[in-house]
Amino acid sequence: MLRASDHKALARLGRKVNVIDIKDETFDGTFPFAPHYHEVNGFAMHFVDEGSGEPVVLVHGDPTWGYLWRRFIPPLARRRRCIVPDHMGMGKSGVPEDPYPYRLHHHVANLESFLLHLDLHGMTLVLHDWGGPVGLGVATRHPERIKRLVLMNTWAFAPWPCGPFPRLLELIRSDRGERFVLEKDGYVEPALLGTTHHPEYLTPTVLGGYQAPFPTPASRRALLCWSRDIPVREADSSYGEMKRIEEGLARLAEKPTLLIWGMRDPVLSEDVLRRWQRIYPQAVTL
Repeated sequence: MLRASDHKALARLGRKVNVIDIKDETFDGTFPFAPHYHEVNGFAMHFVDEGSGEPVVLVHGDPTWGYLWRRFIPPLARRRRCIVPDHMGMGKSGVPEDPYPYRLHHHVANLESFLLHLDLHGMTLVLHDWGGPVGLGVATRHPERIKRLVLMNTWAFAPWPCGPFPRLLELIRSDRGERFVLEKDGYVEPALLGTTHHPEYLTPTVLGGYQAPFPTPASRRALLCWSRDIPVREADSSYGEMKRIEEGLARLAEKPTLLIWGMRDPVLSEDVLRRWQRIYPQAVTL
């Protein structure tokens, strides 16, 4: 249930954002964590905050939300403070009513504001997919607050480092792709099924949990914008921010780093893993 402070954070936002009415939903007990909210740059950022001790911050990508980490949270929370935020427009966080660009620098600023509000030090960042550029965008600005990195099938490089741009992501950049994502709800399920080595784990309950934040075209806007914001070439809007992050990676070179890589990833190939290994030669790879 929401605490009084969480209700106040939501109330202060008035009509600026809509929070999808799943804030107390546990998805048949698969996500049994109390919701917390903090106002960040004009929207209600949802986060899970379980356990105590050294902070571990797990940052999701696209098209997922904090539900991605549901099996990580209980064991981590037994020994650490486990914090799992949802990006703007994703999960149980607010969805801006007005058109909003959802650019990389917005997501970095949101996460930075949130983590500084919590005044976290000695953080272990666990970053997946788009969570990598966003989390590293914060880490390269505040390396003194970071203790360790865990990078999971992610990137932080411009231009696009993986050769030909994936067909599905290229489609989403077109008008047809916009209809596919917003009107036909055609992105989350095929994206998850197409990148999961064991699709049998995507039971109806689990798939429903991933899809729950996106029941309407308006609620799917962030899904569209994430995919369109990948800087493939220098003219793309977030190229400069991604390049800033890439150039700042050396500030984290002394941090203990773990690389966890799914070798059958159809989007982020083994070549990206090798690039991380060159940047962080001290990293352990699993």
